[in-house]
Amino acid sequence: MTSIAAATLYVGLFALWMLCLKANVGRVRVREKIAFGDGGNAALQRAIRVQGNAVEDVPVVLAGLIALGVMGAPVLWVHGLGAAFLVGRVLHAVGLSGSAGGSPGRSLGTLLSALVQLGIAGACVWMALSA
Repeated sequence: MTSIAAATLYVGLFALWMLCLKANVGRVRVREKIAFGDGGNAALQRAIRVQGNAVEDVPVVLAGLIALGVMGAPVLWVHGLGAAFLVGRVLHAVGLSGSAGGSPGRSLGTLLSALVQLGIAGACVWMALSA
């Protein structure tokens, strides 16, 4: 597998993940009978926040993975960063979905996601300056 193929794999996996988060918001809306806004409902607020947090973080990471793929970064870099980010986002979502406050999943997911973003930023700068 090439590095761009690996990056493309993570684009597909994250597209599916984002659909899962969207479906979860819809599921909570139906269960709580709230068609618009959050109705002050804590469960719906958490579901919306989980999706919103992914919307904030996923695009920049995917752009970085694609850039690394285009630059011909080692495929293991792309897989390592992509898989770690996916694990981080799942941990964050599960942790935040289950608790309005802090939780181990949320904390670990946030830390792992931030470390991956830092790794991608560094790798992109390194690859660009080495080209």
